[in-house]
Amino acid sequence: MNGRTIAIGDIHGCSTALQALLRAVEPRPDDLIVTLGDYVNRGPDSRGVLDRLIDLRRRSRLVSILGNHDEMQLQARDRSTNNAPRDSAGLLTRAAKTVDRPTTPLTEGHFAFLDACVDSFETDGHIFVHAGYDPALPMSEQPADLLRWQSLRRGLPGPHVSGKPVVAGHTSQKNGKILNLGYLVCIDTYCYGGGWLTALDVHSGATWQVDARGRLRQRRSPR
Repeated sequence: MNGRTIAIGDIHGCSTALQALLRAVEPRPDDLIVTLGDYVNRGPDSRGVLDRLIDLRRRSRLVSILGNHDEMQLQARDRSTNNAPRDSAGLLTRAAKTVDRPTTPLTEGHFAFLDACVDSFETDGHIFVHAGYDPALPMSEQPADLLRWQSLRRGLPGPHVSGKPVVAGHTSQKNGKILNLGYLVCIDTYCYGGGWLTALDVHSGATWQVDARGRLRQRRSPR
């Protein structure tokens, strides 16, 4: 593989941050971009996030992992098609008990993007998940609940049996710093809550971070 492999952490409706981050990263056609899930909810513009990712998929190699908020969004859509109230096709709140009522609801194209997201992704050198994993199981046998819901605050998993480092999101690092344990890296750096949206080149270690207003943090070059 000649291009870079770049992971992007939880976006959570921060479309301005995503646009600025992609402008800083400048994805090339031979780059592999892996987004770690939670594209919708909490931030102001979930629809805009999905629009930008759909466009990115047209012009680069994009692999999108399904997050727990994305899963809840699909479940809300499915409840709506089964005679639940029509506004349950809107955007879920963080409590996942009600839904926001966006001025412009998600379209079939947005839902098709979410439907196409994968549970996890594995390359020759790395594993990518939204949330957690069972270190003793191959990725093909991982429980979906672990992949989408397991918080690292409930206990850190050990190194994966494959020996590959794992890149994850989901567990927001409210100090805005990447959690790097060597075998496990968490790049959810709390963009919607005042932190940063992070992109990580998993081979070089280079990072890019922008805040919700699209302001670029000084880039950290690989060591």
